[in-house]
Order: sequence, then structure tokens, then C-alpha cells
Amino acid sequence: MGYKMGLKEFDKIFEILSQDYEIYGPKTIEKAGRFSDTNNIRYEKISSIEELEYKEKSLFSPKDVLFPVNETMFNIEGEKLKEIEEEDKKYLIFLRSCDLNAIDRLDNMFLKNGNIEDNYYKKKRQNTKFILMECIESYLNCFCVSMNTNKADNYSMGIKLANDEIYLEIKDKEFDDLFKGCEKENYTVKFIEENQHKVEVPNIEDIKLELFNDEMWEAYDRCIGCGRCNFSCPTCTCFTTTDIYYDENKTKGERRRTWASCHVDGFSDMAGGHSFRQNTGSRMRYKVMHKIYNYKKRFGENMCVGCGRCDDRCPEYISYAKCINLVTEKTREEA
Repeated sequence: MGYKMGLKEFDKIFEILSQDYEIYGPKTIEKAGRFSDTNNIRYEKISSIEELEYKEKSLFSPKDVLFPVNETMFNIEGEKLKEIEEEDKKYLIFLRSCDLNAIDRLDNMFLKNGNIEDNYYKKKRQNTKFILMECIESYLNCFCVSMNTNKADNYSMGIKLANDEIYLEIKDKEFDDLFKGCEKENYTVKFIEENQHKVEVPNIEDIKLELFNDEMWEAYDRCIGCGRCNFSCPTCTCFTTTDIYYDENKTKGERRRTWASCHVDGFSDMAGGHSFRQNTGSRMRYKVMHKIYNYKKRFGENMCVGCGRCDDRCPEYISYAKCINLVTEKTREEA
């Protein structure tokens, strides 16, 4: 079912939805960008459709809603751990096709990666629905078409903003009653068909072990190990855990999990003082091959969704997309 309405009309529906859902979407935060006079676009709780940044690509992904940067897992009381009991919240997230496909990758990593489900992620995921933002024009560094993530169908609502009008596609019957009396429109979400950047992913059967030690990775030693690519990526799921004790009472504290990055120093440290992948070129290899080789061997699809945020954020202008193409060229040379 499709509908057409104005911003103010939709805001009334938005207000009703806010009674049951915490609503998140890409939001422009003024003067919070990389430089003092630039803005940041990240996922935040929004209170009206006018706060939704629809025209620009967000610098960070919606995974922060389901998998927060910092998350308390347990409270510590002496030698006892008490699991956090979260409020039974419901979430509604505005996102684009690449990010909705990225949620599928998060589902695999947190819910299907072995015999144990991640309960912290699972609780949020079960209570989350998605509003797909129509995306028919490619942004800088996007290559979602090459990764087959330019289309998605597992959303509750689809939305297009055109001037001061909103077009809606309603797929979830739960929301049908909200739009009774609204103007009907034959609208379904359209998808982008071509990106400026094109990436050719290698066939995993053509990748030989020699490629992991190829000299090509030495060129990426110019990486400074800042981790911006990982922290902006919608499919990176690595984290570390830390026990924190309160200054006012040393017998109490909490155990937190915090995002970690394969590019940052200390990620591969082990007991006994052992540490692996000291040079940043080998860290680049680890990330790239995990996204297009290891993950695909396990789940049958590429982990990377082609959002291009890693290329957007890299201060050394290292192109992950070009690296994938180079890997493909190398596999052909070795064939």
C-alpha cells in the first residue's frame, strides 16, 4: 500500500509512533565534524521528520543502535556478576539499502556465528523495525551495486522525500491503521542501478594462500592505524571487554564491551606479551580478506556492503574499493 502526504501530516504520525518506538535516523550535528567548521552526520534519536538527514550520506552507520560503542554487560558486586536487565524498548530505524543489508551481516555474526547467540544484540534486534530510505543516486565512494546490496526487501516501511512531500510504501500491516484517511498513492521504493565506482570481487575459489603474503600489502603500510574505517563500517563487529571499578567503592563496578579495531595497536595482543600483525599493511590484509574471503566462505556472501564510508573517512586516502580490485587482478595473474 502506498501513500502521499505533507511533512506536517507525517509528523503527526511520527508523534504517534514515538509513543511506542525510539526512532533513530541519520541526523546532522552542526560543528561536530572533522574540522571546527564542518558538520557530522551520524545516527541519533530523532523527534520529527525534519531532523532526518535525507540528502547526504551519514558518516557513521546505524549499527550503533543495535551494537553500541560502549555497552555495560554486567554489574560487578564484589566477586559476583549481575547481568544488566534492559528496558523492553522498541526501535524504529531509518536507513538505506546498503545499511539494511549490513544488518543481515550483523545478524550472522551475533546470532548465527557458532552455537551461542549474543543476547545483548538479540534483545534489541527482536524489537527493531526498519524504514527504508529510497536511494537512487550514488554518493561519493559508494559501490553497493557491485556488492549486490543496492536492493533490500526486509523493511516495514519505505519512504521518499521530494521537496515538501513524503511518499510511503507500507509493508508491515501493524502500521496500516496509522494511515487511514491519508491520500493513497501507487508508490514503491526504487533502487539505485549504477554507481560511479565499480568493484569486481574475486572468486574465492581463485584465491590462493600465496596471496596473503603478497608484496601488494606492503603498499598499505602508509596506514596510520587510526581505525576510522572500522568504526564507520556498518559490518565490523569486533569488541573488547573491560572491567571498571568505581573510585568511591572499589568492590563495585561494571563490565563493559567496547568497539575494537583490527587496525588499532593492541588488537592482536595475547597473554605472554605476544602480538601479531605489527605493521599496518598486514592489518589491512586481515580486514580486506575477512570481508571478501573468510566471511564469504562461512556465510556465502560478502561481508562488505559497499557503503564507501571507509574510503570517505580514511585520512591517508587509502581506497578499500581499489584494494578489492587489486586483489582480483592478483588472482588472475596467479591463475
